[in-house]
Amino acid sequence: MPHGRVLIVDADPLFVRTAREALGVAGYETIAESDALCGMEQVAASQPGVIVCNAHPPGIEGFELLRELRANYPEVPVVLVADEGSIELALRAIQQEGAFHFFEKPVEPRSLIEVVNRAFQSADGADDELEDGMRPAGDGETPFAFGKLIGSSEPMRRVYSLVDQVATSSASVLITGESGTGKEMVARTIHQLSPRRRAQFVAINCSAIPETLMESELFGHERGAFTGAATRRQGCFELAHGGTLLLDEIAEMPAFLQAKLLRVLEERTVRRLGGAHETPVDVRVLAATNRDPHDAVRAGVFREDLLYRLNVITIELPPLRLRKDDLPLLAQHMIKRLSARHERPARRISAAALDVLNIHHWPGNVRELRNVIERAVIICSGESIERHHVAPYPLDQRARARSEDTITLPVGTPLEEVERQMLLRTLHKTDNNKTRAAALLQISLKTLHNKLRSYRERGLLDELQGSHFSTSSAAASSGKARE
Repeated sequence: MPHGRVLIVDADPLFVRTAREALGVAGYETIAESDALCGMEQVAASQPGVIVCNAHPPGIEGFELLRELRANYPEVPVVLVADEGSIELALRAIQQEGAFHFFEKPVEPRSLIEVVNRAFQSADGADDELEDGMRPAGDGETPFAFGKLIGSSEPMRRVYSLVDQVATSSASVLITGESGTGKEMVARTIHQLSPRRRAQFVAINCSAIPETLMESELFGHERGAFTGAATRRQGCFELAHGGTLLLDEIAEMPAFLQAKLLRVLEERTVRRLGGAHETPVDVRVLAATNRDPHDAVRAGVFREDLLYRLNVITIELPPLRLRKDDLPLLAQHMIKRLSARHERPARRISAAALDVLNIHHWPGNVRELRNVIERAVIICSGESIERHHVAPYPLDQRARARSEDTITLPVGTPLEEVERQMLLRTLHKTDNNKTRAAALLQISLKTLHNKLRSYRERGLLDELQGSHFSTSSAAASSGKARE
């Protein structure tokens, strides 16, 4: 299922082709129009989740298209692209006109994908914001919730303990983990639990902002600092004064800015671009990265002294594949939220559907799980999400192959039941060839017949409710097996 629909409005065929290819590979559905009028008509017709458009498309003046879009579709993030741009034009587009982001061509495909990802997340912002105050685990509404973090597995309990310990301090925290594990959610939870909760939480993605804009975004600039800088502007450090600043994907920050950042962290003052004076800032800095920071240091792309300055405390988020015990909790929580959002009847997920989810490796982590659950919620016409609602999702083939050769049983399953299920699964795997099954199980053919006869006499051959393999296995093994 596509992650979402993106409308591209631009008359440049090379940019449109490159953008569609990049976003298509990233899992997005794309629609393209070459002029402003057709673009406006397409917004009404296709209802895109994000719009990528030229800052000055043919047939319209200045930022008129952006203003029209913001007036009529305020909930849809708009990413602007300009054939030629300046920092001042970009700042005006974002700060005054309401653009989500601004690019100057040529646009790096990776940067475009990252910004579109963030735009879709921002559109879901109401779902991601923390409430005022924290819910304790097991409050009855969402069991095992720590703020917006969901899970009861041992890895997540260790995360909760660390967050609880560091939140009340002013120490810098480095949050590591694969993409989609919830690093920004952890940062927001730390802020919400801290004494700074009443002040601003500011997040900046160091890999998504053009290098020419990054210094101004971080430290601000004075009027006349560069061509087009018509007004003074505060940077993220000043905006987060008294609060918390998250530097996401910190290992992707340009080297020359890492040195300036280190100085700010040590002296607790910033100097705007073009400024002559230092401005004191009281900011708690959190940093996040999906790379191993020590590998980045060894690769020469991340300053070792900056790592030591940021890495007072490290919180490492586990990937979803290492916390699969949380799948039922996460899935149920997502179903509740997404059913309400899409006005769908789904209320729960079946054991068979959870078995399908449990097989998958989850390279996209919790973010990928959300996509799967959202698809299931939308196509489900009843109250229970079943196996066929999630099975069409393109699980990786290795996981599918493993599922055919694997039986998952809860701890404490009686040995006789373990033996029965192993025998029936082996029969299913051998297409009910009893001779081959007996050889694989390293028992005699007579022993196999005796066990099947015993199961049949006790009514256990068809009694597969609650087992961890499909009912097709039961049907195949039900006493009609060929000799």
